[in-house]
Amino acid sequence: MKRNLWLLAIAQGLFLTNNVTFIAINGLVGLSLAPLGWMATLPVMGYVVGGALSTGLVAQAQSRFGRKKSFQLGLLVGLLSAAVCAYAAYSRQFWLLVAATVVAGFYNANAQLYRFAAAELATSAFREKAVSLVLAGGLIGAILGPNLALWTKSMFATPFAGAYLALVFVALLSMVVMSLIDFPAHVPKSVAEVAKNAGRPLSVIMRQPVFIVSTMAAALGYGVMNLLMAATPIAMQQCGLLFSDVALVLEWHVIGMFAPGFFTGHLIKRFGVLQIMGVGVVLNLACIVIALSGQDLHQFLIALFLLGLGWNFLFTGSTTLALDTYTPEEKDRAQGAINFFTFAVLALSSFASGALVTTRGWTLLNLGSLLPVVVTGAALVWLAFHRRGQP
Repeated sequence: MKRNLWLLAIAQGLFLTNNVTFIAINGLVGLSLAPLGWMATLPVMGYVVGGALSTGLVAQAQSRFGRKKSFQLGLLVGLLSAAVCAYAAYSRQFWLLVAATVVAGFYNANAQLYRFAAAELATSAFREKAVSLVLAGGLIGAILGPNLALWTKSMFATPFAGAYLALVFVALLSMVVMSLIDFPAHVPKSVAEVAKNAGRPLSVIMRQPVFIVSTMAAALGYGVMNLLMAATPIAMQQCGLLFSDVALVLEWHVIGMFAPGFFTGHLIKRFGVLQIMGVGVVLNLACIVIALSGQDLHQFLIALFLLGLGWNFLFTGSTTLALDTYTPEEKDRAQGAINFFTFAVLALSSFASGALVTTRGWTLLNLGSLLPVVVTGAALVWLAFHRRGQP
């Protein structure tokens, strides 16, 4: 079990290497190629829109082919889309870059299920720690992603073309790692068998208070994180800071996202999932306060680090909370629904991020992020009182 979880954690880290590199460079490449400045983060938005559009396809692939084959298919799509991104940057084709990132969203939607697969590889007593451990694998991306973008920025005459090509090799390495993981045996089922053993309708699953709050926390927590993170490279460039400073800030941001993974599971088991998620909300508020206090390097650094910590507590907690809302027969549809709502909010935040930071500025962007943070906190308080009233 632990061997499989460590390998899946490495795969998670390589996935985050792809994500962090995309975040670090897509907005800047988009800014250099876009017809209008507010379109700069459309390549970032394309990645999450592609993820939202792919959730149904991914759920079908997972159900039909099983975890391993579906994950390998996602990696193949990630490899090919990174190669197309490199060509788009080289040929200065903005809309081809956007299209390639939309296609890459299939890989994004696939890899978002690594955390759920972790729970299936573990015993019931180890589920929280398994989810937390695999998310901790993102530390690989925290270190490798920003530095990969920095090292390959000027590899070719076209800025960042080398970074996209490097992601091709990252996908190849991840395919090797995935091939070594022993997932539970997948037994293909006929359409009739699937329909017979499908469990409850999705509408019934989604009406559960715990499902509503866990999905809301995952979507809004990820959305706020993405809103501020996607805008950071552009905001820092507008402040006259160097790309090496951007890479440093993103590195510590992603460390904040995934370093707690080594102990978040322990904290959830000791103090309770809602309490840890509440700490995540408080950390998000602290991030916004610091971001509003100024625009020097240390303020970007501390704010983004706290943003990463808050995301970890909210996202690990929401994943753990959701595990008890569906049966094994219902998991593909339930997990697909959670990811769809998450990606939908991510798409909106990606678009809003570029539009707001280029037209209204970093301060207004942070003020706007207060609303979803407060809504998330209110939802957690409501669920806590709801649970007290249950037998």
